[in-house]
Amino acid sequence: MREAPVRRALPRATVCRGEARCHTMMPVAALPFFQARQTIVNRILAVSPVPRVESVSLANCSGRILAEAIAGDRPYPPIDKSLRDGYAVRSADLPGALEVIGEARAGVAADLEVRQGQAVEIMTGAPIPNGADAVVMVEHTRRTGGIAHIEKSASPGQHIVEKGFEVKRGEIILHPGHRLGFAEVALLATVGRAHVHVFRRPNVAILSTGDEVVAVEETPTEHQVRNSNAWTLAVQVKKSGGEPTIFPIVRDDARELRARIEEALKFDLILFTGGVSAGKYDLVETVLEEMGAELYITRVAIRPGQPYVFGRLKDRFFCGHPGNPGSTMITFEIFSRAAVELLSGVPVPCLPLLKGRLTRTLDEKPGFTRFLPAKLESDGISVTPMAWKGSSDVATMARCDCFMVVEAERGGYEAGDWISVLLKSTSP
Repeated sequence: MREAPVRRALPRATVCRGEARCHTMMPVAALPFFQARQTIVNRILAVSPVPRVESVSLANCSGRILAEAIAGDRPYPPIDKSLRDGYAVRSADLPGALEVIGEARAGVAADLEVRQGQAVEIMTGAPIPNGADAVVMVEHTRRTGGIAHIEKSASPGQHIVEKGFEVKRGEIILHPGHRLGFAEVALLATVGRAHVHVFRRPNVAILSTGDEVVAVEETPTEHQVRNSNAWTLAVQVKKSGGEPTIFPIVRDDARELRARIEEALKFDLILFTGGVSAGKYDLVETVLEEMGAELYITRVAIRPGQPYVFGRLKDRFFCGHPGNPGSTMITFEIFSRAAVELLSGVPVPCLPLLKGRLTRTLDEKPGFTRFLPAKLESDGISVTPMAWKGSSDVATMARCDCFMVVEAERGGYEAGDWISVLLKSTSP
């Protein structure tokens, strides 16, 4: 099933504050962190059509972006039901000794009526008998033969879920653009949706560049490194809702790079790693410009990851990540993930920054937003900076579970100060 191309309206909340600057061909100064991220969101929202739609089974929809509105097929719960094991009673009869006239259990229609001085033994999920307006937990009762002794009062509606309280018939319970997780899958199953329409995953080309890079299965010489970045990006793309394809390593040769880019233009998004700095053999920007690309971002005021590139060639967006592994990981998470999510149908991507309390002093120079590896302590609030040797230190990146976000205007923090934290997702 294919949707007609529809232009997505630009939300008012996502207007870039430096708009005139965002539209220049070659920004000279590095863009501040939030402005750079917003530039990516604005540019893609302004021109990208809604992704194509496909139908998938309930078993295969987890992690996908919903492309249709889901409505309740009936009220949920379909009856007034008990939240607890205990006794269905008339609240006006309590406290008191009540005659137990029967039992109600889940899955069996209620055919009893509770009259004055009576009670029905009831199980969790069972329908509320006629006449009863409250449930008393079994822990708060004492049974003697056919009599339930209840010494506490109860309020009307106690431990009862009314019919339709959770979902009303015809009520929209999930909207297009919602990412489907375990709770959403449960809701789809509840309303009888064995298949659901979702947006197609964008196909993402991953191009690693550099004469010093060799394949993972090769044995590198002392001056070479294995191609970890491509596999890092492949995992990050998958987690963001895209389908990654790793291209063969591109050498520092303009003709070869141009040929690979031409191949990659068949994909929905192109990701580069390496070749975007200012060195003699960093050819990505030069070749892209020669091919007629628009460059919206060439530098960002963050560390690690300052030489980050974002732009458009023909009708395809591209993101260029620095060659150091830590820089690639971080710039994808804070910038390129938004691009993948937008192209997969997410209406407005979110960067979930939390707050943590520093366990020790942190002294960084102001001027750049810094993303530093850290460990969350067992209390889930305290955060401890980790010693690392910069963005080539993959071992520390693997051991950390979050990144502290040091504000560009600040730099210095004392022990006990609150600091923004970006969690490192560990799910597959």
